[in-house]
Amino acid sequence: MKSTRTRTRARMRRAAAAAAAALVLAGIVTAAGPATAATACTPRIQVLGSLGTGGYEVGSRQHEGVLALGTGDLTAGVSGGKPVYWTGTRLHKVPMPDAALGGAVLAVNRTGLMAGTVHGPDGYLFTYRAGDAAITRLPESDWLSDDTDVNDAGYVVSRNRTGLGIVWKDGRKVRDLPLPSDAAPGTRVDLVTGIDSKGDVLGMAREDYEDPETGARLEGTYPVLWPAGGGPAQALARTSNESHVQDLDESGRIVGYDWNGMGYRYLPATWTPPHTGPAGSPGVLSTHPYGTLEAISPTTGLSVGTAKFHPDEQTLPDQAQLWPGTGPVLALPRLAPDRASAASSAADDGRVGGAAVNAGGTLKPVIWTCATKQAYLPK
Repeated sequence: MKSTRTRTRARMRRAAAAAAAALVLAGIVTAAGPATAATACTPRIQVLGSLGTGGYEVGSRQHEGVLALGTGDLTAGVSGGKPVYWTGTRLHKVPMPDAALGGAVLAVNRTGLMAGTVHGPDGYLFTYRAGDAAITRLPESDWLSDDTDVNDAGYVVSRNRTGLGIVWKDGRKVRDLPLPSDAAPGTRVDLVTGIDSKGDVLGMAREDYEDPETGARLEGTYPVLWPAGGGPAQALARTSNESHVQDLDESGRIVGYDWNGMGYRYLPATWTPPHTGPAGSPGVLSTHPYGTLEAISPTTGLSVGTAKFHPDEQTLPDQAQLWPGTGPVLALPRLAPDRASAASSAADDGRVGGAAVNAGGTLKPVIWTCATKQAYLPK
């Protein structure tokens, strides 16, 4: 016959096992430390707080939008033409040295470090963390385009007006990004759009050169990858027109688009390691002749962008689109019927950030939660 202590311990073990089973059934993880409730994913369009009252501007930079998705409930972007961030749906203004200045937060890493731009003749790049009293201006930066990124190690990348690519860390410049060794004379860094966790940097070079002997002219853009550690820059395969690379994930997959500026033709494009073959394309949304891919999630292959018409031939408004990594490009639901939308950021947890016009005609920053569950193939 077992002792009372033995029976008590047995009951305690059974109770603990039952409790653990209940936690598993409830979606609570206990193996790696303190219990943490798993977040349920409900597909919806989450409308965030905003400053602006305007609508969608076809063919132009939008003054509202979720441009970066952080961890937890932190997101960042632009509202009313100002750099902002959100906790949940609550909007927070980034403290600017002059309240009249515009700008945007363009990226945020897993630790909450944001990177953004201040617009204007004396524009520049900055970093910021929620709660800081002021932004940190990055030396030798200026405002030429809304393209910059920050990785989880805190390295910020962009370029300046002179066509020089630059890397910053802790508010200091730490590296220049040279052109490929075989770049034609007059080539410059046109955009720097991404950096992964290893430190590989993605961007574009623009060449405009006429060979004095043959008269042949080199003109246009091509994608460039700067490897971590300062190795030689690698020129990637070009698309047929202007090769606009926008983002890269941790596996080295790159997304962007081919652009024929004269025809306003956008075609989604992808590059896969080792990046030596021609760029591929998942195609366009069945309802629109053109489209872009603007962002890819770090590890899940979720790519997003915007389906488009030529601004002078708007049969349908622009629409946010999603590509899961295989199969056709899918549409994300509009906030209101026949109103424009655009997607510009993607996260591993299935969120997609962007902007959409509501029934009243006002553009709002939005997040599509569980985006792949909402995406659909238009009829």
